[in-house]
Amino acid sequence: MTSSCYCLRNHFLISMPHLDDLNFTQTVTYICDHSEYGAMGLVVNRPVGLTLIELCDHLNLPCTSPDNQQKAVYSGGPLHSDRGYVLHQSDNPLAWASSHLIADDIYLSTSIDAIEAAAEGHFSQDYLVALGCASWGPNQLEEEMIDNVWLSCPANSDILFGTPAEERLQAAASVLGVDLGLLSAHSGHA
Repeated sequence: MTSSCYCLRNHFLISMPHLDDLNFTQTVTYICDHSEYGAMGLVVNRPVGLTLIELCDHLNLPCTSPDNQQKAVYSGGPLHSDRGYVLHQSDNPLAWASSHLIADDIYLSTSIDAIEAAAEGHFSQDYLVALGCASWGPNQLEEEMIDNVWLSCPANSDILFGTPAEERLQAAASVLGVDLGLLSAHSGHA
């Protein structure tokens, strides 16, 4: 089925209570890219139980910023879990080898020097480090939206960077005026 592509870049995907996929149950995913070729995003509410200093130790990188050493690392999704992604706000995004503009104030960096910069305290703005990502093929996300798997809303940096991980799902749903606790865990169409 061919469907028109409505761009969900810089949006949150909010999993519906009936979503029965362990990778995405009770998640909020930030969409970094969405086009006719598919979509890519990072789950932003699932810490992996690893801190930035532990990740840096594993990568043999210095972690000299005391403020950032205990920052949580997130499971960005089930794909490429051996790759690190840094979602950040920046006043100098071109300082890292691979930075991509997502929205006016949000960038995605995929190079190891961005993780090192975070560990050394070089980000003057907020950031989030994730291992792995989520992706969808052409029209796959659109079909899942039609099938009521996800809700979506415009993303905002307060939820992305300023809200505790365990509160991000409901905070994103609240942007739509939705209380996820009141939704049924059973899917259906009217």
